[in-house]
Amino acid sequence: MSERMEPVDRPGNEPAGAPTQNDGAAVAGAEDRPAGEVARYLERLLNEGHERWEGHRCPICFLFIGLPTYKHTKQNPCCMKLVCNGCILAARQRGLSGCEFCRTPLPTDEASTLAMIQKRVSKGDADAMCNLGCKHYHGQLGLAKDVPRAVEMWMEAAELGSNDAHNSLGVTYYAGDGVQEDKPRGVRHWQEAAMKGHVESRHNLGLDAFKNGNCELAVQHWMISAKMGKEDSLNDIKKMFMEGQASKAQYAEALRGYGDAVEEMKSHQREEAKRLGV
Repeated sequence: MSERMEPVDRPGNEPAGAPTQNDGAAVAGAEDRPAGEVARYLERLLNEGHERWEGHRCPICFLFIGLPTYKHTKQNPCCMKLVCNGCILAARQRGLSGCEFCRTPLPTDEASTLAMIQKRVSKGDADAMCNLGCKHYHGQLGLAKDVPRAVEMWMEAAELGSNDAHNSLGVTYYAGDGVQEDKPRGVRHWQEAAMKGHVESRHNLGLDAFKNGNCELAVQHWMISAKMGKEDSLNDIKKMFMEGQASKAQYAEALRGYGDAVEEMKSHQREEAKRLGV
């Protein structure tokens, strides 16, 4: 989500982490579910997904990829693996050609690139489906912009386990971008991905809670995503702390967790790639 939300007044004087009257709104479809079921689901939502999704780990160096992932990786159409910039640089320095992961020669034009992606899609590759959905969404590789088709591809990818697809569906339905706006449906997709460790989806749940006036819940979500290396989440907690909507202890904990996550994603190769602009 690109939307930035300004802090609002705390719903009440509850201690951090305590349920508030707005907690039900944080669970999509809560109005049609028993209160006990909603409470159990919310507890599960906050207790699961504290470890990052393995789909965002570089398959070569095995380190988690920096956030946002698109700034720190390349995804080749041959195998659809997200390879970090550090490993891309290492491959270049060793004089290796083709894909950094599978060594397949890379396509030289859009038509060949699209054909490679479609081949992976035909084999049931969820990452390829998610990627092709993005191409339809943005109108890339010679494809016309087609949001409904993008949604179809993301739905297929999500059913096969792509948390990136869940996040894209969440953003699209929540904002009503090219589809009929359906915020509860968007939130459901974020919840599915967040419970499996998808950082962006967890951050977006915090934004949704914040927008609905539930600062306590927003902080809880952002604490989780900050500890997985999401700088925006840390900054939002800092802002809420400065305005008295989060505690000093919460901000300190988020800051430590964020720092640890960032350190774990560092490597000499990645630092060198950053310096060289890879």
